[in-house]
Amino acid sequence: METSTVFLNAATTIGGGFRRHTTSATLLSRNPYLTTPFSFLPPNKQLQHQSRFNLPNTTTTTCGTNIAPAVGVNSPVSVPSDTVDINWDTIGFGLVHTDHMYTMKCSLGGSFSKGELVPFGNIELSPCAGVLNYGQGLFEGLKAYRTEDDNILLFRPEENAKRMMMGAERMCMPSPSVDQFIQAVKDTVLANERWHLVSCFRYPPPGKGSLYIRPLLIGSGSVLGLAPAPEYTFMIYVSPVGNYFKEGLSPINLIIETEMHRATPGGTGSVKTIGNYAAVLKAQGAAKAKGYSDVLYLDSVHKKYLEEVSSCNIFIVKGNSISTPDIKGTILPGITRKSIIDVARNEGFQVEEREVTVDELLDADEVFCTGTAVVVSPVGSITYLGKSVTYGSHGVGLVSQQLYSSLTRVQMGLVDDKMGWIVKLK
Repeated sequence: METSTVFLNAATTIGGGFRRHTTSATLLSRNPYLTTPFSFLPPNKQLQHQSRFNLPNTTTTTCGTNIAPAVGVNSPVSVPSDTVDINWDTIGFGLVHTDHMYTMKCSLGGSFSKGELVPFGNIELSPCAGVLNYGQGLFEGLKAYRTEDDNILLFRPEENAKRMMMGAERMCMPSPSVDQFIQAVKDTVLANERWHLVSCFRYPPPGKGSLYIRPLLIGSGSVLGLAPAPEYTFMIYVSPVGNYFKEGLSPINLIIETEMHRATPGGTGSVKTIGNYAAVLKAQGAAKAKGYSDVLYLDSVHKKYLEEVSSCNIFIVKGNSISTPDIKGTILPGITRKSIIDVARNEGFQVEEREVTVDELLDADEVFCTGTAVVVSPVGSITYLGKSVTYGSHGVGLVSQQLYSSLTRVQMGLVDDKMGWIVKLK
């Protein structure tokens, strides 16, 4: 008999003066990320878990789950005593629904007030919402890591908060303060320590995956004429993830795009607005159909200077020198990029932020990408105008491996945090 897995779908009203939660059970015959199947449990097989967060009281039944719309401090959470584990070796960078998300609102010209944790699920938006009509939206990405001593670490969350504030100013949106952003991230991460209904959610084993955190800021208020939305919603949800590229730390293969461009001078290329990512889907899809991992974009004016890959920054290595395109309005100021520059300089490399040409790229000793999702990803080959150049004959380059190891050891709490980058949650 085939077993089933239950996921919750909790609708949250966005806009207006009220909020409601509804639930429905979606039955999936198989979840590829689970190492053991889960079948429905009788109501008496429950585990009471006391939480210091505003978590709803739930009761497992043979046909679904009841979720109380109100939340109270120290409310018990009922979860099955039988647990399942995520297969961290195969999960990849796919979405896994977790327990709770965070929401907070404010009006145009106002300030964000205290937010709340609600069950993860769908949201309701007016078809006139600013984010749907005029793309008024930003997002961030960061990770939580579990350590050997069962602590939970965040990596430089204040940098994500500052970048969201910068993007919000460019997109005519209010934004949470740095303190509000960080506290919301902490609350959301700790509220999702248990995987609701299916298992006691555990953070990845050290060295295998992480909990990806996705903050969103959207124009949720209704607007018809071209103008900033009258209301804004800040949200955070999380998902356990493995490697972004299927190759993991193995070298990826890139193709240089010569016709389409990710950003133009004077545009929004330097902020993490949602439209920047929709714009790369066509070129990325065509590249993947040909067997490439991703696309590397050039500047839109001269078409000879490197900019970035679809969702990560790029570096080239020549001898003891490491170069990366400078931040000049068309390139996202990556937090991992910034961190790798500091790590490399501390380890004796000469690092330059400057214009980097295609010719320099093709003549490099080594190439790698950086980003929150990929951390450090070595490049095995670059294809440009039909010709391919390969880097290294023994897999991962020495510099890529060295910098990856140095950064991830800090992120996972394996070495002393001399830079003050880590925020501990326990």
